[in-house]
Amino acid sequence: MATKKKQVARELLFGDFWEFDPAPETAPAGIADRYGLFIGGEFVAPKSKKWFDSISPRDEAKLSEIALANEADVAAAYAAAAKAFPAWSKLPGAERGKYLYRLARLLQDRAREFAVAETLDGGKPIREARDFDVPMAAAHFFYHAGWADKLEYAAPGRDLRALGVVGQVIPWNFPLLMLAWKLAPALALGNTVVLKPAETTSITALKFAELIRDAGLPPGVVNIVTGAGETGAAVVRHKTAAKIAFTGSTGVGKWIQRELAGTGKRLTLELGGKGANIVFEDAAIDQAVEGIINGIFFNQGHVCCAGSRLLVQESIESEVLRKLKLRMKSLRTGDPLDKNTDIGAINSKRQWERITELVEAGVSEGAEIHQPACELPEKGFYFAPTLLCGVTQSHRVVKEEIFGPVLSVLTFRTPDEAVEKANNTAYGLSAGVWTDKGSKYLAVASQLKAGVVWGNSFNKFDPTSPFGGFKESGFGREGGRQGLLEYGELE
Repeated sequence: MATKKKQVARELLFGDFWEFDPAPETAPAGIADRYGLFIGGEFVAPKSKKWFDSISPRDEAKLSEIALANEADVAAAYAAAAKAFPAWSKLPGAERGKYLYRLARLLQDRAREFAVAETLDGGKPIREARDFDVPMAAAHFFYHAGWADKLEYAAPGRDLRALGVVGQVIPWNFPLLMLAWKLAPALALGNTVVLKPAETTSITALKFAELIRDAGLPPGVVNIVTGAGETGAAVVRHKTAAKIAFTGSTGVGKWIQRELAGTGKRLTLELGGKGANIVFEDAAIDQAVEGIINGIFFNQGHVCCAGSRLLVQESIESEVLRKLKLRMKSLRTGDPLDKNTDIGAINSKRQWERITELVEAGVSEGAEIHQPACELPEKGFYFAPTLLCGVTQSHRVVKEEIFGPVLSVLTFRTPDEAVEKANNTAYGLSAGVWTDKGSKYLAVASQLKAGVVWGNSFNKFDPTSPFGGFKESGFGREGGRQGLLEYGELE
């Protein structure tokens, strides 16, 4: 009888009998039926006279029609930015800072609306858009507004001047936040910008254009052109650009580097990753399990620095996997507008197919797959949280970036073996180390070839801290004083 009571209590505790009622976000997203290009301070129709649909991965519903920019549209955007540059760059830093403060406050004023729009357009859970993406985007504008009138302290003893017109291309996993990461430092230093958002997630960038207009920024300081790969290529190739800043896939990053070779244009690349999350036997296991969950399932795994490779010490493998599977059982996958949802929709059908193909390849190569039972919505693009055990360094799922809610598990015996396996990748963006000993953390972290190494945590970000990678994860930094310097010329 006592055993039965314990089983009932356990099932109640972990949700076998309980089910949450839906808690949908009801705030309006304020999405227009059609968006033009934002050039010279105004929304204009594309010279291409072409438009494309923005589809919500939540339910495959059409959200809006987006202008498709061609080379002539991109040229017009660069012309507007070049015209605005002399006055904007000569504006006192304190005045530029006022504009950035204003943008941050306007974003805060419309935070709920932007969070809903970000969720509908990208598929991420409303809790993440509301509690992370929008507040962090505002924080970057606040932070860089503070730098605008203190540039002489960014590089003591050197003069720091704006580069000119900057071309920026951002990805679909954090549309609003990536916009803030790139726009804020560029504007603080006095550059003007031509920015292209990802074709699958253009809406919050275009909504932000409304804030740019409301904040009274001079026409042409920020221009937003929308489209797919051809539009991005036009932004990269245009002769007016003094610098290109790109966040996206490693393959496209390599193409951009080849394209810009010999042109004299500055370049920063933040590309893919295959982050190692290393758990030692002396770690706080429950805390580490939460860090593992956050490291791979945050934003459906659509995170370049995701901890997609779990390296766990052999002596605690069974305990970690048992607790990890139990924790995965409590994750809720489904409607991203539901405030109870932990894992929302995969960003697009194309990405869903990529994740599916790689997981199937892992299983065919001998991986043991674990997915908790969950009922996925019939419409939209959803993928259950996935654990792949019994893999080796040669498995595709260990070598290639999946960019989805899929965790590959490997083991190690010694710290040296953990470091060797963690560094055995073409990427070098992030890593995590879980241990109760500070000396062990410092020793291991100093040997990891990654741009950021978290200690007893994962996916912690702050505008004051630089972020970037090594090897095929790119070069250059975003955030902090280091990221600011990427947008200036030292004299």
